Amino acid sequence: MNPALLIARTAVRAQDAQLQSIANNLANVNTTGFKRDRLAFEDTFYRAVRPAGARTQGDATLPGGMYFGTGVRLAGTQKQFVNGTEQDTQNELDVAITGRGFLQVEMPDGETAYTRAGNLRLDVDGRLVTQAGHPLVGDIVVPPGARDLTISADGDISALETGDTEPTSLGRLQLAGFVNPSGLRPMGSNLFAETAASGPAIEGNPGEENLGLLRQKALEGSNVVAVEEMVNMIQAQRAYEMSTKVLSAADNMMQSLAQVAR
Repeated sequence: MNPALLIARTAVRAQDAQLQSIANNLANVNTTGFKRDRLAFEDTFYRAVRPAGARTQGDATLPGGMYFGTGVRLAGTQKQFVNGTEQDTQNELDVAITGRGFLQVEMPDGETAYTRAGNLRLDVDGRLVTQAGHPLVGDIVVPPGARDLTISADGDISALETGDTEPTSLGRLQLAGFVNPSGLRPMGSNLFAETAASGPAIEGNPGEENLGLLRQKALEGSNVVAVEEMVNMIQAQRAYEMSTKVLSAADNMMQSLAQVAR
């Protein structure tokens, strides 16, 4: 088989993966706390026809070699943890993280997940939960009838209970950070899971451990820039089209050779 066919096939697959990633980024351009995906590609192994430094029949050393590449492959996907633009909401249950930290979420199996989406709400028991209904770690409960809920920059949560004139402290939101956040495993629902690549969670209060501060009545938007994604899409489309043309050209060459051989 013509090697160009195999190489072009790897290129088509690579650009198809790129388009999938771009489509997912654009689909989440308005998702709270979403982090865009970036794909990393690498070339595949090389076929050595003549190694560099080989000796000629005249016992001379060749200054260069002859190597033919065999295509491209997807090396991995990476989440880009650049902060998105903060948006004011005037909702007292909304909170944006102005640093690199994550809110900690308790999952049904007892494991801890992590999120940048601070669009919180109260469940039937008064607990602070995510939009999917998962409670935050710390089991913070807002009493019935409480008003003027305040979340300070350092995570302290307080509210005025019925009949009180001074706010009551209800607990404190803690954040978690990671040495390599790109190593976190995306779970969907704006949640991430710790992995061996991310390293263990580094827990602390907002303002400590370089985790950042909290900003109430605001949300962090998606860090997807639609214009950039559209440019990337055009580039991926052109690369895809060129790869399919190589496939067509290589196929035509094979057909021509077959006709000559008859």
